[in-house]
Amino acid sequence: MLQGWIQIAITLLIVIATTPFFGRYMAYVFMGERTLLDPIINPLERAIYGFSAVRSPTAGGSPSQDEMTGWQYAKAVLYSNLVMGILVYFILMTQGWLPLNPTGLGAPSWDLALHTTVSFLTNTDQQHYSGETTLSYASQTFALGFLMFTSAATGLSVGVAFIRGLTGRPLGNFYIDLIRSITRILLPMSIIGGLLLILAGVPETLAGPATATTLEGATQVIARGPVAHFEIIKEIGENGGGFFGINSAHPLENPNGFSNLLETWAMISIPSALIYTYGVFANNRKQAWLVFWMVFVIFVFLVGIAAVGEFQGNPLVNPLLGGQQPNLEGKEVRFGWAQTALWAVMTTATMCGAVNGMHDSLMPPGGFATLFNMFLQIIWGGQGTGTAYLFIYLILAVFLTGLMVGRTPEFLGRKIEKKEIVLASVILLVHPFAILIPWAIVFGFPDTLSGISNPGFHGVSQVVYEYASAAANNGSGFEGLGDNTLWWNFSASVSILAGRYISIIALLLLADSMSRKQAVPITSGTLRTDTRLFTGVTGGVILILGALTFFPVLVLGPLAEAFQIARGG
Repeated sequence: MLQGWIQIAITLLIVIATTPFFGRYMAYVFMGERTLLDPIINPLERAIYGFSAVRSPTAGGSPSQDEMTGWQYAKAVLYSNLVMGILVYFILMTQGWLPLNPTGLGAPSWDLALHTTVSFLTNTDQQHYSGETTLSYASQTFALGFLMFTSAATGLSVGVAFIRGLTGRPLGNFYIDLIRSITRILLPMSIIGGLLLILAGVPETLAGPATATTLEGATQVIARGPVAHFEIIKEIGENGGGFFGINSAHPLENPNGFSNLLETWAMISIPSALIYTYGVFANNRKQAWLVFWMVFVIFVFLVGIAAVGEFQGNPLVNPLLGGQQPNLEGKEVRFGWAQTALWAVMTTATMCGAVNGMHDSLMPPGGFATLFNMFLQIIWGGQGTGTAYLFIYLILAVFLTGLMVGRTPEFLGRKIEKKEIVLASVILLVHPFAILIPWAIVFGFPDTLSGISNPGFHGVSQVVYEYASAAANNGSGFEGLGDNTLWWNFSASVSILAGRYISIIALLLLADSMSRKQAVPITSGTLRTDTRLFTGVTGGVILILGALTFFPVLVLGPLAEAFQIARGG
């Protein structure tokens, strides 16, 4: 037991240690400051700007011609994503005629291809298929691998634009932010991380499947492919879609303890550091650390819940094993209960969605923790957008606290008014609508739509997990759900699109509104947001507004299942 807790503690200490360094670097990148990578990246960026006709930020052009309003930034996101989606859908539907298809796979069904395109386009990477038996190397690399970079860069760009607006700066230019996100953050990290994964034993080859003879004399075909570069951007970009069907539980995606540690850190590296990036932009590192520790405390609490549940095992099974034993169902022995529990909470907290064990086999506390993360979306949160959601709660906390104490609600010296509250409400209300409405439809027609493979309360969790994963742009699932059907492919796509783009538009409009407000001087009557008291109030607002929205679902799912198991089934 002690070894498992030490592993969790070491991983979290690494996260704490790297956050300020990486957060400061990202701030310098998006503020246009000099960095160590400038001599290498500048020539590459100049070539990209010249090819794409995007004005280089160092070309001496008037900044006013390049800066975008909230609507312009949102339209740039939507138009670019639409073009990329059409391109990727075309690749998937024609993969049977494209090269790099050593096993001769044909095109997937139109609805599966649509869901896959929408899923990877939005940084969700929810998979209703098994990668090695459905998609060719060309589809995996040139379609999905391409979207893993661009979707992550899109979310990061929106997050940075929101931070700029919140701190009174112009939102910036989406295309420049997109290029910088890839060339200066995602690509360098992926090159280094991919090489480390190759050294750890992850394959990177265009050769077809390998054929081996087992000890029993049988013939076994082993799928392989260009996995290492796919795997690292899967984690760094909060993508989560696996090259193989069982994702990072597969020994060729995640072979040992070192690769597991690297991939775990990669998932949280950008979301945790982006909070510090905000502190640099706002010139208020104190508030950044307070927000970081608020999120960290909630995160550690959820990790503890999940880890204790897995360590204690299943009380219905333990008597058959001669006493208390960890729950190892659905887990890789090389990771055990501790690293599987940490990963499960990490991947749903960061909206990555990769798995190194089967979430369907988690004990109810683990199911509760993973669902709770996706309901809130701010326990680290998704790539860029998760940090923006976090500050939406801070804005609401300022508004509610100001009403209670009779002070004008202000955030960073800018008044919070009706428009900001309406947009913040839209951002928070889209999520439950995108989850609960299709969830209710499924249980309205359970015999024809559900695809549930588990009876009772766990079946409820299976369905709500799928839609929570879709709306939160997470992508993980309670596997066993029969989700490769027209209903699931289409309905999950609708939840994915609503959870991604409605929220992005509202975030950008809110940031644009804040950037245009005249700063108000701080006085003795100003409600300060960089105090422990206000940070605690924000935590309370998060739990009240966020968690209670989904409390009935949690009661019908993991909480009821926990009581059922405790009572002996």
